[in-house]
Amino acid sequence: MKYKFHPANERGVNKMAWLDSKFSFSFAHWYDPQKIHFGALRVLNDDIIAPNMGFGMHPHDNMEIVTIMLSGELQHKDSMGHTEVIKAGEVQHMTAGTGIMHSEVNSSKTEESKLLQIWVFPRAHNLTPSYDQRFFDVEGRTAKWQYLVTPNGGDSIKAQQDAYFVRQLMPEMSEAEYELHGEYQGAYVFVIEGSVEVNGHKLGRRDAIGLWEVDQLKFNASEEADVLVIEIPMR
Repeated sequence: MKYKFHPANERGVNKMAWLDSKFSFSFAHWYDPQKIHFGALRVLNDDIIAPNMGFGMHPHDNMEIVTIMLSGELQHKDSMGHTEVIKAGEVQHMTAGTGIMHSEVNSSKTEESKLLQIWVFPRAHNLTPSYDQRFFDVEGRTAKWQYLVTPNGGDSIKAQQDAYFVRQLMPEMSEAEYELHGEYQGAYVFVIEGSVEVNGHKLGRRDAIGLWEVDQLKFNASEEADVLVIEIPMR
């Protein structure tokens, strides 16, 4: 097993009057040559957006984009004709493919939007753009893995990559295991809340660890923990 620890306090920071972002990987003005990507995982931004503020219309292409809403809501508009409000508990996925334009604005007048925006390289270039958005309830991830995004779809959102986004709310003093889907897969574990031990490594709130050349992840939670695993190809 190989691993790389990403402490929360070593992430990039972009703090403005309306936006507070933490970057797990090099993004915008923040550059760390040791944190360009992890396998096919390119971006993991931890964003807080002030009420009535957000990102105007801007382009993307050749990327799988996943937004996990932690609290609040986000007004989405895009060049594919979608106008949607993404609310807490919902996950949005876009295949940017040949190119899209979209905007993301906090539609609340009083509440901040808190979200994770994650980019994954697709399995092929210039795919047809697509959009999906679904709600995932807390009960579905309490003491078990909830599959948010997978290559196969079904009860999860389908991505154009061998990527698996799984989330679990681990009760205090609980254990869990996660099996990877092949020898060339790796896993980036991000602790949304709480603390957990992963294959012997202790992680706190917003800490992360990338693991590869490993078949199984073993989790131990001494306190309640909200854990996100992003499994992606490493080559």
